[in-house]
Amino acid sequence: MTTPYEQVRQVAQVLLKSAPRPLPDGCIREQVEQARKLVPLDDEDRDRLVRELETLFNVTIGIGAILVDQAGHEPWLETRHAEIEAATGWRYWKRYARLLEEEANWPPKVIDRTDKLIEEVLGWIEYPARPGAWDRRGLICGNVQSGKTAHYTGLICKAADAGYKLIVVLAGGHDNLRSQTQLRLDEGFLGYESSQIFQEGGMKLVGVGNLDPSCPAPDTITNSSQNGDFNRAVADRFKIQPGGKPLLFVVKKNAGVLKNLLRWVEFYATPGAEGRKLVRGVPLIVIDDEADYASVDTGVGNINEDGKPDPDHDPKAINGLIRKLLYHFEQTAYIGYTATPFANIFIHEKGKTAKHGEDLFPRSFIKNMPAPSNYVGPARVFGHDADPEAGLEEREPLPIIRPIADYQGWVPDKHKNGHVPGELPDTLKEAIRAFVLVCAARRARGQAMKHSSMLVHVTKFTNVQETISRQIAEEMTWIEQVLRRGQGAAGEALMPQLKALWERDFEPTTDRMNATRLSGEDEYQALVWEEVEAHLQDAARWIKVRVVNGMAGDILDYSANASQGLSVIAIGGDKLSRGLTLEGLSVSYYLRSTKMYDTLMQMGRWFGYRPGYLDLCRLYTTDELIGWYEHISIASEELRSRFDEMALARSTPEQYGHRVRCHPDLLITSGVKMRHGVQMELTYSGGISETISLFRDRPTLARNRSAVEDFVASLGKPRERTDKKPLATLIWDGVPTERVLDDFLGRFRVPNDVDKVRIPLIRSYIQNCLREDELTEWTVALISSSQKEAEQREIGGHRVGLIKRQHIGQDFKADDERARYTIRRLVSPSDETLDMTKADIAAALDATRQAWGADPNRSADGKKEPDVPGGVQIRDRRPVTRGLLLIYPLEPGPAAVEEIPIGFAISFPGGSRTERLRYRVNNVYFAQEFGGEE
Repeated sequence: MTTPYEQVRQVAQVLLKSAPRPLPDGCIREQVEQARKLVPLDDEDRDRLVRELETLFNVTIGIGAILVDQAGHEPWLETRHAEIEAATGWRYWKRYARLLEEEANWPPKVIDRTDKLIEEVLGWIEYPARPGAWDRRGLICGNVQSGKTAHYTGLICKAADAGYKLIVVLAGGHDNLRSQTQLRLDEGFLGYESSQIFQEGGMKLVGVGNLDPSCPAPDTITNSSQNGDFNRAVADRFKIQPGGKPLLFVVKKNAGVLKNLLRWVEFYATPGAEGRKLVRGVPLIVIDDEADYASVDTGVGNINEDGKPDPDHDPKAINGLIRKLLYHFEQTAYIGYTATPFANIFIHEKGKTAKHGEDLFPRSFIKNMPAPSNYVGPARVFGHDADPEAGLEEREPLPIIRPIADYQGWVPDKHKNGHVPGELPDTLKEAIRAFVLVCAARRARGQAMKHSSMLVHVTKFTNVQETISRQIAEEMTWIEQVLRRGQGAAGEALMPQLKALWERDFEPTTDRMNATRLSGEDEYQALVWEEVEAHLQDAARWIKVRVVNGMAGDILDYSANASQGLSVIAIGGDKLSRGLTLEGLSVSYYLRSTKMYDTLMQMGRWFGYRPGYLDLCRLYTTDELIGWYEHISIASEELRSRFDEMALARSTPEQYGHRVRCHPDLLITSGVKMRHGVQMELTYSGGISETISLFRDRPTLARNRSAVEDFVASLGKPRERTDKKPLATLIWDGVPTERVLDDFLGRFRVPNDVDKVRIPLIRSYIQNCLREDELTEWTVALISSSQKEAEQREIGGHRVGLIKRQHIGQDFKADDERARYTIRRLVSPSDETLDMTKADIAAALDATRQAWGADPNRSADGKKEPDVPGGVQIRDRRPVTRGLLLIYPLEPGPAAVEEIPIGFAISFPGGSRTERLRYRVNNVYFAQEFGGEE
């Protein structure tokens, strides 16, 4: 039953549909007042609703770039759109759009843009009534927790409207994720509760079914119960044949399930050419949710040494079964959805076998799906330094991160299956209390009926998770009992603890969030302690503790608690790492470590949308993980920039795949290949390699300084950079390549885990370039600080000011070889122009501005035009015969040591004709470097 607040909101939204755009000042308040005449609402709730709607109508979304290969494609949507409107009225889509607006409270601009984004994808698969055989393969790259499920639900609706008859959704590898996906499709596409289809009394309408009961209901053979996956006996009982009404399957990526589905399909197939059995006249669309999980063939030998596919290769089970499913249909469209597309891009585009057909490389299109302006992603949570390379301005992190370091006696980093956790660490006790405060504060803000979740993700072992669950349940029971009736001296201390935490942490955080909130973002309601205290008892009473793993029977039953809201502390590992949505996630306690970009991104369940309570959210994690997330926020933007550049150049998915696979930054994302010992390719052309992590032990610092001093002393007299500095940067031109290779790179030492600077690979690449008469000479610069107060040192007979960089290293003693001097970024934007003329710099800046203006997602968000050239544009204008070596003497930072750290960067010219560097890696290397995959 809807509340008066929700009723007034629905009426106001209907009234606002007909209002002029953009909305005039005061229009929202005026329409809320009109709606309030129909349904009584007090002034406080009226003001809250006005603020909510103002925020809603300010949310925008970009366009997103796309890479397309038109081979074999026949454009159809534009010419057929009116015909489909006349035949079906696009009824499935229209009722789903109503659901997004009226019940999910999506901003109108976001719904309109989503409509266009979905139609763009629909247009790049084939017209379902197109005769003959056709097959399209695509990939949609979104952000973690940004709304991919809503996008593919909309795509399913439009595909069914257009005439696709069979829809298969591959929904992760766990029952609860599959069930969650089916529930959402019940609401957004089917319109009825699929778990009730065997019950007497007919179907129970839900979601879109309540909005338009007259719309013909699609069929389904799977349902939303935990055991509702595809079952051949159930399918036979239904006696539904493909080809009638739209038929939906929501199945998990499980070999047994997919084999059963394949047998059901084969029953309707007829023999075709070369003994291949085909289902004809039933256009199939396969939606692969989390397409980088389980769907990628990690088997060895799919491509022969001559670069041709092995027709007898036996792929891994899930990959092979998905391909067989597609191979049994004459007309197919496969669309993968993922927030971490690295593994999919590493699929070989030539992979093909006689039994399975083509591999799942997205050869037809790759779409970069934009996120709405109210999406909270890695860049907003963790912040980043300015990075002209990625088109990034400096961004402060949200004040919601709480570093932790007291967990080693409870769940240490290196623990084994069967580990018995010690006493709960104080930081976890604080996090639990913070969650109680969040639940109470959301009640005080009128969000009592909304879901609230806490994530505890500290171990992959299920038996350890069970023990932790009991510990947290005991702590939560004690808190609830104390709040309800008091309990001894220890209990008397609880309320002062909660009050102190609220006043010390939450109140100033809300103030800071309000002071720095984004344009158009609603102000967070400031609450004093007494307002929160009044709701503590009710908030704590409803908090449940659940274990979410393959062994536990617990489920996150959000849908069953939709009317009153579920408050839950979820303890888990892999199931919470991928796909599964934690509704209203507000507090996270997160320890599990990995260096792989895709795993880090997927584990970030705290990304997404937090309307009206982002200031209350808290992330408790380690300094190491905070540093990694800061790094990947920039790396992700760099990948997006590269994607957008290639989209502007009308590149194909195959061309993009080649380029990304060869990028040195992605060594840590290619685990699918690294595990199996295969040949990889790499190019540094048009890139920059900079040391952001250096040794900090005295012997290595002394060795590196000696190498640098000998090197620069041998270069002769330098010229000085012509700008005003206390101590000028020194520049040497025309340095022979052999000097750089042997005297500098041959002696300098960096950690093996520095992914951007792998000296053996760099030396091999430079030697390959020399054979093509490239990189025959170098400009070398010894960078000096521009700050008057900078500490000065003598380097190779030259006085320089030490460069200051923000230090994010770990706590090791200076003599410990594990000690690292770690920074976010080494190179300043102007340093790469040291060897360029004013005309070259102006041309690079002009190209940077053209690229910026051509990107609708950047040029439309109000940011100012770039005033310095981007790194890519600078390198494109450097001749292929010349490289740039930049050497940075650095301030020691917080570790007072006699020897100074020295970093370096190499800026490689673009446009190299040199063949890519080939090298082979194996599973031992992968395990040593990245600790394997959990």
